[in-house]
Amino acid sequence: MKIQELKNGMKNVSIEAKVTEKSEPREVMSRFKDETYKVSTVIIADETGTIKLTLWNEQIDQVNVDDIIRIDNGYVTSFRGEIQLNVGKYGKLTVK
Repeated sequence: MKIQELKNGMKNVSIEAKVTEKSEPREVMSRFKDETYKVSTVIIADETGTIKLTLWNEQIDQVNVDDIIRIDNGYVTSFRGEIQLNVGKYGKLTVK
């Protein structure tokens, strides 16, 4: 699958792309538990376009700019009118 094919609401997404940008991690409070999580946004790109990918906790340290990554069983959401890719707890992130 290619980035330009991704649409809001898609599930079971598998994609390979290059990390072009990575934000500094920030801490967010859980809405459900009294816990804090780290979150970071990376921009991934292929020959068809770019998309934001949300990384959580240990995923953040696995990924660096210029890495080629593969997402399996990811899903696409819309946040503030912009689609973004998520790995989720059932997805898999692999650095090539």
